[in-house]
Amino acid sequence: MSVPLEPIALLPAVVDLPFREGYVSSTIYVSLYVSVTAVTLSTLFSVPVAIVLGFTDFPGKQLVKSIINTGMGFPSVVVGLLVLFTVSNQGPLGPLDLIFTTEAMIMSQFVLATPPITAISLAAITGVSENVRDAARVLGGTRLDVALVVIKEARYGIATAVLAGFGRAISEVGSVLIVGGNITSAEGISKTRTLTTAIQLEARQGQYETAMVLGAILVALVLVVNAIVVRFGDTEAVNR
Repeated sequence: MSVPLEPIALLPAVVDLPFREGYVSSTIYVSLYVSVTAVTLSTLFSVPVAIVLGFTDFPGKQLVKSIINTGMGFPSVVVGLLVLFTVSNQGPLGPLDLIFTTEAMIMSQFVLATPPITAISLAAITGVSENVRDAARVLGGTRLDVALVVIKEARYGIATAVLAGFGRAISEVGSVLIVGGNITSAEGISKTRTLTTAIQLEARQGQYETAMVLGAILVALVLVVNAIVVRFGDTEAVNR
């Protein structure tokens, strides 16, 4: 006696998702790969710059700080155009053939993430009370020891800066669309398509179900980032 297969046969129709297999997972992967790589590189650059600005005085320091603060509001499409020119055939990096690649997208997000990470880290470092520095000096600490103590006190602010940079990177649309091209393979697997550019494309094509699914995933990622910040802050407050 054969087993009725009608419910199984109907299953694909019941769970008929509005996108092809591998489309969402590959888009999420590209988004996270580009954003995490860009923010990691930006952190390795921005935090040392913030430390130098926070512990040294030199001519033009205020100008540097003004440039960093201005960069926080720099239009992303302009950044995309500058990076596109840099990697184009006429640009200095033209021979590397980086146009419409994830590497070009990483460059773009690096430029966008660096100002907020630097500025917020600098604010966290300079916001540490002078009493902390004085106490470290009284205990016989060297200049390096004082710096390490201040950085330890400012670690929550620095972590917040990194997460703020990640938030700007993963939510970016204009620059990654310009330098990445929003490309997928013939099978629908993302090559340079991110969640944000996919949402824009699907919405323009009237594929609102797909756009809503992708939007929900993006919101979930942002909520995870916010949860990390809140949890880190609560842990910090308890430790104090």
